[in-house]
Amino acid sequence: MVDVILGLQWGDEGKGKIVDYFAKDYDVIARFQGGPNAGHTLYNDGKKIVLHQIPSGIFHEGKINIIGNGVVLDPITLKKECEKVAEFGIDLKKNLFISERTNIIVPTHRALDKASEQAKGKGKIGSTLKGIGPAYMDKTGRNALRVGDLLQDNFKELYEQLRQKHQVIINTYHFTEDISADEKDFFEAVDFLKELNIVNGEYFINKQIKEGKKILAEGAQGSMLDIDFGTFPFVTSSNTISAGVCSGLGIAPQHIKEVIGITKAYCTRVGSGPFPTELENADGQKLRDVGNEYGATTGRPRRCGWIDLVALNFACMINGVTQIVMTKADVLDSFEELHVCTAYSKEGTQLTEIPLRLDLDHYVPVYEKFPGWNMDITQIKAVAGLPEKATSYIDFINSYLGVPVKFISNGPERDQLIVA
Repeated sequence: MVDVILGLQWGDEGKGKIVDYFAKDYDVIARFQGGPNAGHTLYNDGKKIVLHQIPSGIFHEGKINIIGNGVVLDPITLKKECEKVAEFGIDLKKNLFISERTNIIVPTHRALDKASEQAKGKGKIGSTLKGIGPAYMDKTGRNALRVGDLLQDNFKELYEQLRQKHQVIINTYHFTEDISADEKDFFEAVDFLKELNIVNGEYFINKQIKEGKKILAEGAQGSMLDIDFGTFPFVTSSNTISAGVCSGLGIAPQHIKEVIGITKAYCTRVGSGPFPTELENADGQKLRDVGNEYGATTGRPRRCGWIDLVALNFACMINGVTQIVMTKADVLDSFEELHVCTAYSKEGTQLTEIPLRLDLDHYVPVYEKFPGWNMDITQIKAVAGLPEKATSYIDFINSYLGVPVKFISNGPERDQLIVA
């Protein structure tokens, strides 16, 4: 069977550590969507490493790691990432596999991303400028180059055709950028990529299923950034929810069993877009500083706020979440009072459903207040050791969502995870 781990908020929920923790119990870890704008932070032997495209099970010996066809892959980023992972003694040629149907990010995708975002002015989406959106546009526009194309004798000709198409669009923005250095790095990375295990991904993973292997599907970004169900138009370009596993890996729905959703004990968002519980005050800054809320990929400060159960309930519903992991509970250790959003108020009317466009009206969060626990919980190993005020906070969330919080992360290390 296939279990799924994904984020339930706007990304940055701590998926990397959680996948790393669970990976020991699985034979295969597969990434099913997103691109190098995702940054999954892990600590291996006390050393920090940020993975952008490689699945978070890469540091577990004997595990197969797959980059699925739902991903858009940047060869330059992958090469750099592989070099960092190799420093830990990991043999990537042994345990990393890439679907031949995976779409490729080329240098002009990044130029297109910059040109498009710049043209939006104040209406910017908040793109990481990694070329993700343009790469997915080429996929749906049937223009994309895929990993399997790298093995064709005429790949450079195919690349040149795509580059010229992009240049015509870039010119309409009156945007100029020298991509010659990027192109040099790109073709060096392409040669490197050819040396890795390129496989027919859907046959490969279904063979693992048929053989009874346990598979963990790993998502990037978060459910509220889903192209269909997120806070459109301030979303990413792929399906970040559990349904994306099927199209992003080539597996049938009946194979999916557990859906493990990850949420912080509070909430963050990067970039533009609506964020009803955002705190633009001292509490928001305290969450940012204590939680070290700065992007793993970009370094951008994250917007911080209280936990939003309206959005979280929606995410649990559309994903079919069966259990929840709450991360960064320890960040709340020193707060005197905690707030939990249970509804939105619009012109005096309370709503508990996510509207079509959160950004078009002013939605005021309706809060339940809880006393903080005011103690360090980072060394606690069992639920019984948690302060009563912490368990009350978690129990309320359990009750509201109707989905159990099964794990509570109380620090960045792999063993700082309380099983409820």
